Order: sequence, then structure tokens, then C-alpha cells
Amino acid sequence: MKIQNFLKTLGPGILFASTAIGVSHLVQSTRAGAEYGFALVGFIVAANLFKWPSFEFGSRYATATGRSLIDGYQLLSPWFLRMYLLINLLSMFFVNAAVTFVAAGFLQSVLGISIAPAYFYIPALGLFLFSYLFLAWGRYSLLDKGIKVIGSFMLITTLLAFFIAVVKGPKQPLVFEPFRDLVALESIPFIIALMGWMPSAIDSSTWNSLWTLERTKQSGYQPSVRETVFEFNIGYWTSAVLSICFVVLGAYLLFGTGNILPDNNVAFASGVVNLYAANLGTWTFPIIASAGFTIMIGTCIGVMDGYARSTSRSIALIRGKEESRNGYLLWLTLIAIGGFAVIAFFITEFNRLIGIATTISFLIAPVIAFLNYRLTFSNHLTKEQQPGSAMRILALMGIGFLLLFSLGMIGFSWFV
Repeated sequence: MKIQNFLKTLGPGILFASTAIGVSHLVQSTRAGAEYGFALVGFIVAANLFKWPSFEFGSRYATATGRSLIDGYQLLSPWFLRMYLLINLLSMFFVNAAVTFVAAGFLQSVLGISIAPAYFYIPALGLFLFSYLFLAWGRYSLLDKGIKVIGSFMLITTLLAFFIAVVKGPKQPLVFEPFRDLVALESIPFIIALMGWMPSAIDSSTWNSLWTLERTKQSGYQPSVRETVFEFNIGYWTSAVLSICFVVLGAYLLFGTGNILPDNNVAFASGVVNLYAANLGTWTFPIIASAGFTIMIGTCIGVMDGYARSTSRSIALIRGKEESRNGYLLWLTLIAIGGFAVIAFFITEFNRLIGIATTISFLIAPVIAFLNYRLTFSNHLTKEQQPGSAMRILALMGIGFLLLFSLGMIGFSWFV
């Protein structure tokens, strides 16, 4: 691939990674390492591996057909599109609230301010307003440029903290105990929630396809399927590797020390920042706090754009009308208002909010994975545009994996 063509294609993969490396990594992966050491690494690796085909299919389908996955759902059956829209409407407010709530905690760490729990909604309101104005004004063009800066800063600071932590070693001697010795029955909901957003919710694969199409319009360059998939895989596997880095940071700095990460967005943010500062030196606290906030604001913007863009497109297809800018702005507004209302309701229950948002994502994952598989191996793509047999087998294994865990979670909720 020529470097100039790669640069013209570059964007959607970085945007995916920056959106993914938020709650699932900073919150869930760090907590997994802090509370369970390395016992949950296998689950994290499995989630990254088995979800990979569904996300890759989004970028592949968009480049091969010139259509988004959402358009593809409509072509398969109008009922599939309606089902997807329902999934979006059920999850969008909780997901946006969760990522903004975490970002608000990091914002307070950056500013060095303390706000009473009853008023935590104030910084969240500011972040919703910032994200809304950022997207309403700049839309994809500004999103693409901003995320590249955010992603670079995030990657450098995370890897720096990780390597220093590895060199210094764990705070307490780590024993690679088997899963059964560390995880009790009550830990299962956390494991399900961890995998729900690892590395991201599968329904966000539609965002990939939309971002891929937008990048093509913006750059004026039509990449090949191979070029698009290559660019996406860089972002995807970067986020997968960083998820393990956050587990290591949590395990090395907290596991076995008797210290726990608090159930409060501000205290949690401060705890995570202190993990980094403990490795790099206390003088780095403002830098690390800024890095954590930068990661989360990138996630906030990406998630809000993804939900607004996908919902607006879904409704336009259902109505049989052209998608309008006003439709996108309308959903940006509703998402900001609805997400803020969820925060106001769960303002003192940080873990519960994260758990609800990630669990919803996990339960709907098998459905979206199945639809993406159907589209990719339909006659919409030529045999040359479709992935090989190894990816096909992995995709089927992924659907089965997600289905079994979803059924297991439902059974656990009913009978335990």
C-alpha cells in the first residue's frame, strides 16, 4: 500500500480505537486487574478475538458496497432495521451517560476541584454541551482531525506508564492463581459487563461503516477493501493490546495491596490517575490526569456522534427519505438531554450505571454479530471482497460465544 493512499484512508480505525479506549479500558480493564490480577485476561482476549470479525465486517461492507451496515439491514429485511433502531434507542442514553460520567470525574481531577456528590451533574452537563457543540459545528471533518491528536496522546502516555510499571514490577508478589480461586459466583455480572464493552459494543460496528463512508467523501479517495481492512485492523488491535496494558497496570499497582478502586466517578478517576502517577512520579499527575480526560472526551464525542449518525440514518431509511442535517442535529440534542437525565438518576451509583450500560451491550451483541455475518457473506459482496474461510469460521465461533454468554447471563439473573 502506498503511503499517500494509506494516509487518505486513515481515520475510521483511529476513531474506533479512541472511542473504544474509554470505559472498557480505563474503568473495566483496570478494575479487572486490581480485583482479580490476571485471572480475567482470558476473557478479555476472547472478547477481543471473537468480536473482531463483526467490527471488521462493518468497514469491509462499507468499502465493498458503498453502503453502511444499516442500509444492509434494510436490504435484508425492514424488520432487521427496525430491530436495530430499537436496540439503539434502548442503549444510547445509558451508554452516553456512562462515558460522560467517567469523563466528568477526570475533568475534576484535571481541574483539581471537589464537588459534592449531589452536584456531580454540573461537570457532566458541561461535557454534554461541549460534545454537542463540537459535533454540531465540525461534524465528521473536525471529529477526524481531533481524534487523531487525542489518539496519539493516549497511545504514548498509556504505553509509557505500562512499560515503567513492568520494569518496576508489582506492588505485591503476583501469583497466577487459577480462575476458580479468585472469582466467586457474585463476580459473574462484572465479567459479563467487562466483556460487553471489550473492546466496544458490537452495535457500534455500524458506526465503523458510517465513518468509513464519511472518510471516503472527505478525502475524495476510494480505497480498496484490502486498504480499508488494513487501516481498521491497526486501530482495532491497538485497542486490544491497550486493554491488556490497563489490566497489567491495575494488577501491578493494586492487586493484593488491600486497596480498592472506589464506587464513585471522581474518586475512581483520581484513583486511576494515581496509578499512573505512582509509576511515572508525582510530578506527572497533571499530565496523566489530562491524558485520562483526553481519552474520555474522545470517547464521549465518538459515542455521541455514532449514536446520532446511526439513529438518523435508520429513521431516514425507514421513512424512505433522504437523510438531513437537521435529523442528525435532532438526535444529538435528544442524546445529550437523555444522557444527562440518566446521570441525574444514577448520580451516586457509578458501578451500577456502568454495569447496566455494558450489560445491555452484551445482551444485544449476538443479534448484531449475526446480521453482520449475513450481510458480509451475502451476494452484496463478491467472493473476492469477502473474507477467507478462517475469518468465516472465527465469525461463527464468535456468534456462538456471544450467544452462550448472553444465555448464561440471563440464566444467572433468573436463578441466582
